[in-house]
Amino acid sequence: MEAHGLTPRHGAVLPQLLAGQPLTVGEIARRLQVSLSTASELVGALSRAGIVDRAEDPANRRRVLVSLAEEHRLSLEAFIVRRTEPLLRALEGLSADEKAGFLAGLTAWVGEVQR
Repeated sequence: MEAHGLTPRHGAVLPQLLAGQPLTVGEIARRLQVSLSTASELVGALSRAGIVDRAEDPANRRRVLVSLAEEHRLSLEAFIVRRTEPLLRALEGLSADEKAGFLAGLTAWVGEVQR
């Protein structure tokens, strides 16, 4: 990422693309809670770096679909696994009640972030 002048903001787009189907720039903006122009700039830089692919939506030619470039999928998956391992280890040590409390707190936090 650094070799291409990309920042953590650019990196925030990638897990969104790893999890499912290609997304529109508008969907990326909504998920990251940024403006459409910001999402477009992020996707443009990632595209120029060859990390994401952009393609015309066959269902609506005015829309562009963004997907993770296949050659980067395995390295991104490995990165996500490395980053989540400490959390998974911490969760293993919690009781069922503690896990439920953690989940309730995390759910409340997500709710606040999405406002």
